[in-house]
Amino acid sequence: MLQKTKKLTIKKSTEEIQTWKDKRKAVILAHVYQPGEIQDIADFIGDSLYLSQQAAQTKAEVILFCGVQFMAETAAILSPKKIVLLPEMHAGCSMADMATVEEVKKKIQEMPQATVISYVNSFAAVKALSDYCCTSANAVEVARVVSPDQEILFIPDKNLGQFAATRSRRKITHWRGYCAVHNNLSKKTVLKMKQEHPQALLLVHPECPPEVCALADYIGSTKGILDFVKGSKTSEFIIATEIGILYPLQKAHPDKYFYPASEEMVCPDMKLITLEKVLASLKSLTPQVRVPEAIRKKALIALERMLEISK
Repeated sequence: MLQKTKKLTIKKSTEEIQTWKDKRKAVILAHVYQPGEIQDIADFIGDSLYLSQQAAQTKAEVILFCGVQFMAETAAILSPKKIVLLPEMHAGCSMADMATVEEVKKKIQEMPQATVISYVNSFAAVKALSDYCCTSANAVEVARVVSPDQEILFIPDKNLGQFAATRSRRKITHWRGYCAVHNNLSKKTVLKMKQEHPQALLLVHPECPPEVCALADYIGSTKGILDFVKGSKTSEFIIATEIGILYPLQKAHPDKYFYPASEEMVCPDMKLITLEKVLASLKSLTPQVRVPEAIRKKALIALERMLEISK
């Protein structure tokens, strides 16, 4: 009975959201770490790079971003004339918090000749200090654009920075930041899962520690993981990233089996947005995400360089 009531509530909320979305001429973007019911109402679902591209290309008047603050900021940077909504302003990113503008400025002063690459998991003001932005999907590609004799300062994820350095063969000084969801995954936990599911392939996000990546059959972004599964004839997979990705995987491949590397790989910030908050945001056109123009223009240069590389 409770499950039936919940389904009816979701159906009613979804229908009302669709009505208000049409009224506002809005587009809804959702990251794959969002809850399943949020992914179901989205016009576009994907990783940071894909959603950044959609934000830049959409003709909608309103962009409602179901993700976290830095993602909505990126949309605002790329689409300054559009209204950008983030239904829950408390949806932040602990990794982004680990690289403040003051700290980054100080480090750049210590390394004035370095090319600065900032992961999109950083605030707009940090992007504005960067030469390039990147995502987990194209970090290696962006690093390779930099001359081999040029030092790179990579902000803020140490694990992605190390991964990019190894794959690109570039000299990279990485920040000390990390994603707690990925960085807390241990080699011991992964080995236990591999023992329990010996036929399964291990797919790992590069935000995971190097010792976990070393065990992987494939390392890639969330989109990379989705694409790998789609092209694989294997029927069992251990997924080492935030468990929200299991929803689109199971939906697209009901005949395959997916096991989370750890049930603890949950990003609380990614779960803050609800259907009720999406509806309220569309009705009130709040909370809006704005980036000061001086910061936006500088950050836009780094983002456009990234998008140009990834065309």
